[in-house]
Amino acid sequence: MRQLMTGDEAIARGAYEAGVRHAAAYPGTPSTEILENLSGYQEIETEWAPNEKVALESAIGAAIAGVRSMASMKHVGVNVAADPLFTWAYMGVNAGNVLITADEPGMYSSQNEQDNRNYAKAAKWAMMEPSDSQECLDMVKAAYELSESYDTPVMVRMTTRVCHSKSIVELGERKEAPAKEWEKNPAKYVCLPAIARNLRVKLEERMKELEAYSEKSPFNRAEYGSGKVGVIASGICYFYGKEVFGEEASYLKLGFTHPLPKKMIQDFCSRMDTVYILEENDPYIQEFVERLGVTCKIVGKDTFPPYGEMTPDVIRKRAKGEAFKTIDFDKSKLIARAPAFCAGCPHRGLFYRLGKRKDIMISGDIGCYTLAAGKPFTAMDSTVCMGASFSIGHGAQKAFNQTGSGKRVVAVLGDSTFFHTGINSLINTVYNQSNTVNIILDNRITGMTGHQDNPGTGFNAKGEPTTLIQIEELVRAIGVRHIRVINPNNLEEVDHTLDELLALDEPSVIITRWPCALKKFSQADRNEFTDLFASRNKVLEEKCVGCKKCLKAGCPAMSFDSETKKAVIHQTQCVGCDVCTQICKKDAIVKEG
Repeated sequence: MRQLMTGDEAIARGAYEAGVRHAAAYPGTPSTEILENLSGYQEIETEWAPNEKVALESAIGAAIAGVRSMASMKHVGVNVAADPLFTWAYMGVNAGNVLITADEPGMYSSQNEQDNRNYAKAAKWAMMEPSDSQECLDMVKAAYELSESYDTPVMVRMTTRVCHSKSIVELGERKEAPAKEWEKNPAKYVCLPAIARNLRVKLEERMKELEAYSEKSPFNRAEYGSGKVGVIASGICYFYGKEVFGEEASYLKLGFTHPLPKKMIQDFCSRMDTVYILEENDPYIQEFVERLGVTCKIVGKDTFPPYGEMTPDVIRKRAKGEAFKTIDFDKSKLIARAPAFCAGCPHRGLFYRLGKRKDIMISGDIGCYTLAAGKPFTAMDSTVCMGASFSIGHGAQKAFNQTGSGKRVVAVLGDSTFFHTGINSLINTVYNQSNTVNIILDNRITGMTGHQDNPGTGFNAKGEPTTLIQIEELVRAIGVRHIRVINPNNLEEVDHTLDELLALDEPSVIITRWPCALKKFSQADRNEFTDLFASRNKVLEEKCVGCKKCLKAGCPAMSFDSETKKAVIHQTQCVGCDVCTQICKKDAIVKEG
């Protein structure tokens, strides 16, 4: 059977057909849909882990115990998982284990643009790079056979275009992989220094065997054209190259990319006058080729940019100095439209009030709420990585206290981010006696990545009821004495709580509890939030003076009519959060009906 699939869907299908029984992930674009699709297969135990380190460790445990397992995450998530990643390579597997890293050239939803091929090289993992959805399925299946044949975990490096573009995939049937017997083997799985030193030697021997495999891998192949111009590429860049250079050029398509095939590359280059190396981000392949001392001319990152996506237009402009003609238009007529909180977003009221406090530093984190850094809120002063807001806020507060500046720090992160790595950061704050105000935005879902469940939602990856971790109980157990749970849509409550806790000289926590406006509300949500967006708001034109103050909340449901000089609330978008009602001092905004 054939089916149109994204790369992420095909990865999930490949895992299913390969007999995978256990899969763990933390959501993050562009990898999220992998586990979402895996959760639809009843034969596979799927779970959203609190963070990527835990996800990989869960998959490692399953592989040691004897069943095929997978962990998936976006590129920055591999940083979080790097600790077990390096040691796992030493140990080798029992049942097959695959890690999917979804890199994001262009940083469309990420804070950096790292190239995780470097992880495979540094940690000595076998690595594959699919170019389309069919290869996603095929490579995942092959990766498990490779993993068990060579006693190695395998990394599959995806990029955004491979993850999210669609192509036809030939589907197969699931082939059950019998569970491997688990036996006590501390010499393989207990990485004490004396044991690890022996495993390090075996790791190098394994890499030599994988080098030989790379030369004969079916995923590495040469396609010869009529000319003396060659292209070496991996991943989506292979198709980009074919679009630009056509059928006359020769291509060395690399799908198994660590270790790289030394002899195959040397042979290919010996037949060419010029070779273009197309790869997104770092010169991973280029540096390897140049170290081989090939005699043909190499065109790589001296011509192509080391950042962004290596799209056909980028390649064409840099390699040929030309571009396809496009329709000209007056760019000055484009209306700039910045990303914004959704109508009814529970973060709006909090950041509207935080942004008014110019005497504080606001330490931010990764999530929808990072949008508060822009206008109209300008209510975020730093954002680094998941769970960092409490730690950075703590360090900044210690510095302010030491210098006697008198400045205070408010640190903000989301509920899923708190479970991810914010817990450790808060422990650090309490243990080292900081006096920051720490805000946890509990919107009862992992909002930014598409509404995946987390330990605070009461449901698991398959949508089944599970234990709901109460944030306030966890915070209290850490040692925080001053905890306030508030409705972030109530501006007076926000102000009063901030005033109260900023007056303290010890750590405190505010939990803003209101569900994401786009969430599919559970019965528990409806029971707890009884007045959940009860009715919409409307503008009383006779009272509106056109001051535009209500627009400063940045709600997309609101606009200003230039003819009537009145504010307008669009009923198709308004959900009745009442933030605008509280901002208006003329009583011109009221509940509808």
